[in-house]
Amino acid sequence: MQILFVEDDAMNRRVVRDMLSVAGLEMAEAPEAETGLRMIDENAYDLILMDLRMPGMDGLTAIRKIRARSDAKASLPIIVVTADMGSDIRHQSLSAGADDVMMKPVAMNVLFETIGKVLAERGDQALI
Repeated sequence: MQILFVEDDAMNRRVVRDMLSVAGLEMAEAPEAETGLRMIDENAYDLILMDLRMPGMDGLTAIRKIRARSDAKASLPIIVVTADMGSDIRHQSLSAGADDVMMKPVAMNVLFETIGKVLAERGDQALI
């Protein structure tokens, strides 16, 4: 399973990468949304983890751009990973096209449960 984490904070990327590696999963990293969108163009991913607050393009805009694609990548599973505690952040994320939302700091059990739940809801075979 190939996962892309679009997140501007290097420490957050490292923590999630280390968690995923425990299950033998590989994670590519994009430090901002524009790079993430280019990486999606150039590579095959099974799942996207997306931060919301980044310099330049925010995560909600990036999610909308992914969902507006005219190819199969428009339906990639996307999980928002955010520290934003706004009362309507879940609604905004789901409305933009995210499949689910996780709060930072990410706990390993929540990471794997959320990935498994999203893949199961989509009918994808869970690889973790």
